[in-house]
Amino acid sequence: MPAQTTASPSTASDLPLPTPVLVVEDELLIQQRLARILAQLGYQPDMLCFAQTLGAARQQAGQRRHALALVDLGLPDGNGTELIAQLRAQDAGMGILVISAWSTEEAILQALRAGATGYLLKERDDLEVMLSIRSVLRGGAPIDPFIARRVMTEFQQTPPADAVAVAAAAAAEDAPAGDDVLSTREIGILHHVASGLSHRETAERLHISRHTVEAHIRNIYRKLAVNSRLRAISEARARGLMD
Repeated sequence: MPAQTTASPSTASDLPLPTPVLVVEDELLIQQRLARILAQLGYQPDMLCFAQTLGAARQQAGQRRHALALVDLGLPDGNGTELIAQLRAQDAGMGILVISAWSTEEAILQALRAGATGYLLKERDDLEVMLSIRSVLRGGAPIDPFIARRVMTEFQQTPPADAVAVAAAAAAEDAPAGDDVLSTREIGILHHVASGLSHRETAERLHISRHTVEAHIRNIYRKLAVNSRLRAISEARARGLMD
């Protein structure tokens, strides 16, 4: 059965609600918490599918296509990253938000490389969880602030041996590209977008103006034939432009 999108009668912003939603969480209390948050966004109980194990989740994913998934990584019978890869293979544009207690760099990077749209720690309060889900529904890629700092720290620690490669990449940033080929600068901006940074934050990190970032984003959308952050990230990954 294909995924669907319905309008929410209970949200002031009429946020589109992709259905069904797969919630993968082995703790009953956390399941109930997520169900309550999703209900506040306008989801009805019959729009939600729950799985407490990796096996059950993979079986559900094989039986029907889901439009949104909230995935824990630490499951009784395995790592939720395996499910993320399966879901991403089924639908390159699907929203997949990790909500986990795991905060190690290895777990984070594995989940993002497998295709997770965003990553949030369970310790965040209900409002933060809701805002992250809303961000995914709107095409965003929310990353927990604590996780974003750790990931950015890792990327900023460039080994000296990579200095030549970095210099070559910088020299190629402004090289002309084909009409549908992303430039090195555009790929770099897309990486920042995928990490959850706003246009302003991206501009500050790259020492360029916000308007320049927005112009690059528009070019990225045009070249990839997409109209949202989520689809741009998914299409870039599908083309092998991003890890």
